[in-house]
Amino acid sequence: MFKLAHLSDPHLGPLPAVRLSDLLNKRFFGYLSWLRKRRAMHRPEVLAALTADLAAAEADHLVITGDLTNIALVEEFSQVGAWLHSLGSAEQITVVPGNHDAYVAVPWEASLGKWQAFMAGDPIARASQTQAEDQAEDEGMPALGPDAFPFVRFRGPAAILGLSSAQPTPLFCAHGTLGEAQLARLSSALDRLGSEGWFRVVLLHHPPSLEGIARRKRLIDAEPFRSVIAEHGAELVLHGHDHMFGKLTIPGRDGPVPVLGVPSASAASSGKKPQAHYQLYSIARDGARWRIDVTARGFDPASGRFAEARHYSL
Repeated sequence: MFKLAHLSDPHLGPLPAVRLSDLLNKRFFGYLSWLRKRRAMHRPEVLAALTADLAAAEADHLVITGDLTNIALVEEFSQVGAWLHSLGSAEQITVVPGNHDAYVAVPWEASLGKWQAFMAGDPIARASQTQAEDQAEDEGMPALGPDAFPFVRFRGPAAILGLSSAQPTPLFCAHGTLGEAQLARLSSALDRLGSEGWFRVVLLHHPPSLEGIARRKRLIDAEPFRSVIAEHGAELVLHGHDHMFGKLTIPGRDGPVPVLGVPSASAASSGKKPQAHYQLYSIARDGARWRIDVTARGFDPASGRFAEARHYSL
């Protein structure tokens, strides 16, 4: 049995020192939001309790579906990079970016490039780096860098496909887009991996929902994404973004594909959104099909620890 852990939207705090020059753009309003409410909502002690519980869970692999930063300060990317390395190696953790990680345009090397090891795809049969670059070129995509999505990583029976819906957006908008080129590469990868018998896990930040999410926060090309899944299939789709539990299905080639989201990993507030949770997926063959047992673990303010909140099977 393969155990996959999933957390999202940790919004790592506290913010590093902010210069006036950092705020001469959309960040100004994000910083005000941080001061007024988000710093009380996203608590370092809650995230610390989650990481302690996660260590005890002994998952085989961890995936994080975006929004690790708050307003995409250059120093935030370094701070998050150090935090990721404190959780484990890049072999043990896979990351995809969220809209807060692309809050404003920042050069790749100064931003997401600092986490590149956690978003680097695996070549088939763990070939050399040169072979990996040749393979990526043959498939029409770079092996590394901002356009190297989707990437594919192989862990146990799982082929993990990381997408990026993150992009700088206008003021008061938080939508995401995958784009035709990325969706075309996803289609090809899903076909190949499905024919090889992998358990295909698709990661993206924005939920591929057609309703229940504000237009300014939605995945713009949710319908084309759903069409790709319907035509080429997948075994599991994981997302974050709305700080809520998500549970829906997309019709797939071989049956319904579960699409699951989790609340923010650092949320202390018990207001309109759930407090911090993460989920564990125990994946195993069940005859000709796959079985997925889902365990949600949530923050208990009374004890300051995480405990099992729900359990079900797919």
